[in-house]
Amino acid sequence: MSNSSFRFKQFTIYHDRCAMKVGTDGVLLGAWASVDHGIHILDVGTGSGLIALMMAQRCPRAVITAIDIDRECCRQAVENVEASPFHDRIAVEVSSFQQFAAVSTDLYDLIVSNPPFFSRSLLPPDAARAHARHSVSLSLDDLLHGADRCLSPEGRLALILPADRLPELLQMSESRSFCLRRLTRVVPAPGKPVRRVLVELSRSEGMLEETQLLIEESRHHYTPEFAALVRDFYLNL
Repeated sequence: MSNSSFRFKQFTIYHDRCAMKVGTDGVLLGAWASVDHGIHILDVGTGSGLIALMMAQRCPRAVITAIDIDRECCRQAVENVEASPFHDRIAVEVSSFQQFAAVSTDLYDLIVSNPPFFSRSLLPPDAARAHARHSVSLSLDDLLHGADRCLSPEGRLALILPADRLPELLQMSESRSFCLRRLTRVVPAPGKPVRRVLVELSRSEGMLEETQLLIEESRHHYTPEFAALVRDFYLNL
């Protein structure tokens, strides 16, 4: 497989025209997010369409809307979707989440997003990568505000974020009456600190499901837990 694409068990992602390539973060979120009641799903910042396609594979009844502010990413996402077995259940739209949430009359059972998150780091010189990697076009507050407008009463918002942004997210969530329902702290390897958190928020209160996920036991050797999570997608598992 070339650097321009990544092959999964049931679909292939071409990402040569997208600033952000297929990576562990997107795969983690796509495999982890709850889809039990996800009939109507919204993927915010879809990029190459990876998470939207993962949602479609995991939930055969789901109808998915995938949005991105980058027109070229959307073109590539459309090509990836049309070449997949799930093309009839995924619609790709060029839009910012702010614009989408302001006019949408649909309510979603699940909103999933691998959002731009490095707000405190130096902006890279490439403008497209800057928009993809930094909170320059979609802040966490914008994301929560849009989710508040677009989620069904029992709907959930699923995100992956750097671990150091969890306190900020929880503070903002409380102000918008969201409750933390699931939390998984992601550790890349033994002895390493928690680098990412998988978070699921809902308006309804309930028991918090909190876990930790170790990705590798040693270099290039996945843990059984990580392998079980992504086995339906990765070819070599």
